[in-house]
Amino acid sequence: MRGTGTAHSTGLRAWVARRLLLGAGQTVAVVLLVFALTEALPGDAAVALAGDQPDPARIAAIREALHLDRPAHERLAAWAAGLLHGDLGTSLTSGRPVATYLAGGFGPTVLLAALTVALLIPVSVGLGVLAARREGRLADRLISSATLGVYAVPEFALGVLLVTVFALRLGWLPPTAVGYGTDLLAHPAALVLPVLVLLARPVCSLARLVRAGMIDALASPYVAQARRYGIAGARVRYTHALPNALAPAAQQLARTIDWLLCGVIVVEALFVIPGLGTVLMNAVAERDIPVIQGLAVVFGLTAVVLNLGADLVARRFTPRAAVAA
Repeated sequence: MRGTGTAHSTGLRAWVARRLLLGAGQTVAVVLLVFALTEALPGDAAVALAGDQPDPARIAAIREALHLDRPAHERLAAWAAGLLHGDLGTSLTSGRPVATYLAGGFGPTVLLAALTVALLIPVSVGLGVLAARREGRLADRLISSATLGVYAVPEFALGVLLVTVFALRLGWLPPTAVGYGTDLLAHPAALVLPVLVLLARPVCSLARLVRAGMIDALASPYVAQARRYGIAGARVRYTHALPNALAPAAQQLARTIDWLLCGVIVVEALFVIPGLGTVLMNAVAERDIPVIQGLAVVFGLTAVVLNLGADLVARRFTPRAAVAA
């Protein structure tokens, strides 16, 4: 037994080391890709800062002052060196550190994402388990039809529909967050519609995954054996079947949180919320490349970390993977 435990521990450490190495490689790829894509953007901050009728000499002077005249590989090396020291760069248009832009929009964006995830997990798991337990019955058909229909509606279309019904016609909720500032917790009514829009599609996809996994788990031999031993039905469902049903859903949850980073941008624009999405749109309009790069790197690193965590959780919920380590 001790030898098996030692081999398992060694295999797990080797697997974690491989995943960390892969994550480091993905991080490097994210940095290179972000720099390459921002280099391909048309125009630059010097043209934007030069005014409506730019003078070529003034543009050249601005480019020199902002170091935009340096070769791309030198700017990449300087930027990468700053990232290694936690420096995301300096805004070309305001001269402020990029980190201050992140700090300014961080609160509303994280609040929206956190509320969405906090509601997403219990709602999607509850709907998936309910549909699986009522497989083929009315509740299962209703949940399956609703999740399929709602998933087909784009976020901006759903947002416009909810604003039209609940804000403009019924007057129950505010249509936007204008006038509330960044302290949205003090005005919870302004969060209802944005969170509903962000929840809609992830709940649909995760609930369907949990349903499929739960149906397979409930039909598995180990669940049948547990029932033959006289183990109570609730314990069989939630102690034996549900953890195995959640393995694919855990990885989908990480991809869903990745999607939330993009979905929040759309929702913030629709409901005029002063978060990172608004910061990103303003930076694109001003050709403020360091701000765009800083936000893109933060989003990319978040995706890498979330997927690494999802792999660890999925491994925890899949005994076969743990044994094979």
